[in-house]
Amino acid sequence: MSEIAEAVNLEFRYDEEAELIFENLNLSFKQGEMTAILGHNGCGKSTFAKHLNAILLPSGGKVYVDGIDTADETRLFDIRQRVGMVFQNPDNQIVATIVEEDVAFALENLGGPPQEIRRRVDEALQAVGMYKYRLHAPHQLSGGQKQRVAIAGIIAMRPKCIVLDEPTAMLDPVGRNKVMKTVKKLNEEFGITIILITHYMEEASQCKRVIVMDKGKVLMDDCPKEVFSNVDKLKEVGLDVPQATELVYELNKLGLSLDTHITDENECCEALLKLLS
Repeated sequence: MSEIAEAVNLEFRYDEEAELIFENLNLSFKQGEMTAILGHNGCGKSTFAKHLNAILLPSGGKVYVDGIDTADETRLFDIRQRVGMVFQNPDNQIVATIVEEDVAFALENLGGPPQEIRRRVDEALQAVGMYKYRLHAPHQLSGGQKQRVAIAGIIAMRPKCIVLDEPTAMLDPVGRNKVMKTVKKLNEEFGITIILITHYMEEASQCKRVIVMDKGKVLMDDCPKEVFSNVDKLKEVGLDVPQATELVYELNKLGLSLDTHITDENECCEALLKLLS
């Protein structure tokens, strides 16, 4: 698989007098991967995400998107056509006065055929459970509903990569589940690379790869089962683990001998039943 995004010796500071947030950071993402990025507030994960579609530019080193240098101002349109971004606050990216017009906004600017725009807008709104609100005004929606509209706008574009920065932070558990199902569908059926920044460990455990950042550096980079088996190390940097992993961790402290790589409820139930039998 080719690399859709790559940071090479990335350095960044917000101004000349500020401390470096990244120093010689190297990370790459292959086309079709679904990756979660974890870290406590201020560790640099959102700052890194903004480098992936040239909202921020490196102070040193390079960031490439599909082989394009993000510092090349003449290729900005190409970069953002390849990498879509969903922010934590949907008000930052809702621009139209009607829901379906907002979802269609980027596609119309890309010059898509009207029938294809109509089809993609309808599919995207249905995917996030917002189709019945298609003629509503976004400002009349709840925060969670606005977020789903913002996600639908990116889904409709179907870029090669979608970066989601805390996309479910304003949603209830049902809404979060719908969004994650949609994101996984985009990854599995369309091969879209997903880079998910989240504080919800159950969401991270659904990804194929988990990156843990701390103080602008990569602390861990592995599959979810390997990363979450390091409970003590994660707690040291202020992070939680999935609830099933936490339960196994506490039971093992009491003397049981359960697999520390368990990350979901079904695995945990099976392990406990096996132990009890």
